[in-house]
Amino acid sequence: MHEVHISNICPGIDLTCIHTDKFKTGVMSINLISALSRASAASSALLPRVLRLGSSDHPDMDSIASALDDLYGSNIEPIVRKKGELHCIGLHIDFPDEFYIPGTGNILEDTFSLAGEILLSPSMRGGLLKVDYIDSERKNLIDDIRASINDKRGYAIDRLLEEMCSEEAYSVSRLGSEKEAREITPDSLTAHYRSIIAESKVELLFCGSAEPSRVESTLRAALHNLLEHRNAMIPETNVILAPPEGSPKNITETLDVSQGKLAMGFRLGKDLKTTLDYPAVMVFNSIYGSGVTSKLFVNVREKLALCYYASSMIDKHKSIMIVSSGIDFQNRDVALDEILVQLDHVKKGQVSESELTSAKSSVTTSIKSAMDRPSGLMELYFDSSVSAQRYDPETLCDAVESVTLDSVVETSSDIELDTVYFLRN
Repeated sequence: MHEVHISNICPGIDLTCIHTDKFKTGVMSINLISALSRASAASSALLPRVLRLGSSDHPDMDSIASALDDLYGSNIEPIVRKKGELHCIGLHIDFPDEFYIPGTGNILEDTFSLAGEILLSPSMRGGLLKVDYIDSERKNLIDDIRASINDKRGYAIDRLLEEMCSEEAYSVSRLGSEKEAREITPDSLTAHYRSIIAESKVELLFCGSAEPSRVESTLRAALHNLLEHRNAMIPETNVILAPPEGSPKNITETLDVSQGKLAMGFRLGKDLKTTLDYPAVMVFNSIYGSGVTSKLFVNVREKLALCYYASSMIDKHKSIMIVSSGIDFQNRDVALDEILVQLDHVKKGQVSESELTSAKSSVTTSIKSAMDRPSGLMELYFDSSVSAQRYDPETLCDAVESVTLDSVVETSSDIELDTVYFLRN
């Protein structure tokens, strides 16, 4: 069991404390949230990597590693995430929970202090972030951007979203582009750093046995340079409910691949601010394409053998669904048609009681599995904090169990195909 305490430390900075003695590791994340932008995505992705290399009192990786070793093997790593059209960067901290190793001093205070130093007092030269740190991490960032093409399944999804959302910020990768990464200079990255620190909405999350009052006071001390007046709000994600006239758009590209990659993008027709029923959409996704009991897996993959894999995923923040499949090149049209047939079956309520039960069980199992890990539990609450419809994981499980077939049908009724992307040889 756990208790959740949410507080506003100051305007623009919120703290969520998940108080529990269930885990032997405490975790903390510092999240700086800004609008996803093509012009700044690569700089934002690079920034926490550079900050992690050194601070004013620990100017290189060796001294930071030594400090972390003294803290019983605590760890601090950069975070770069994309939630809808939000770019979320910062630091993830994990450390031994003092509940299980009493008498070890102030691990929480000392770890948070080091994290605050890394974030707010970076190692600089001449008032700028160090050029050698920027150069080394920029190379690593470019390597990561280039490596995306090696995962053809993920590459096809990325290209689908670039085409489907070409006029929307959602088309931008969380890592930015190679071109933008190459143009980053010490002057531009330092200016971006100061802008991010001054203007971002900040979400702090903690999971561990420490009392919330102690966590809050420790963070106030560690992040005192952030505690200035700010009116930052979480930016809004632009949600387009329906495809444009003339959809679906069809894109075919070629690469040296042995298996075709078919990716399909859908607009949900509803959004979380107004009519989208989040528990129902989770159950719908499980029925339709998520898991081994779904219609895509059982029918398109197993019975008809049209795909090597076929699955669906939903971004509730953006109200988009993606269907991803691997197929033989000649099966493109027949696989696409059958994927749409299975969607139509769900829309018409052609779902058995066992399918509905299995889907709800799969969703609740997934949520509870995440809650069994400190980072997973914290991630659930972070996802809620940046969502247009906040939720508590345990309450969400109860709501999922109460989902009816009628609500699944209603949730899926306005889903429309927007774009089809096919990667072939």
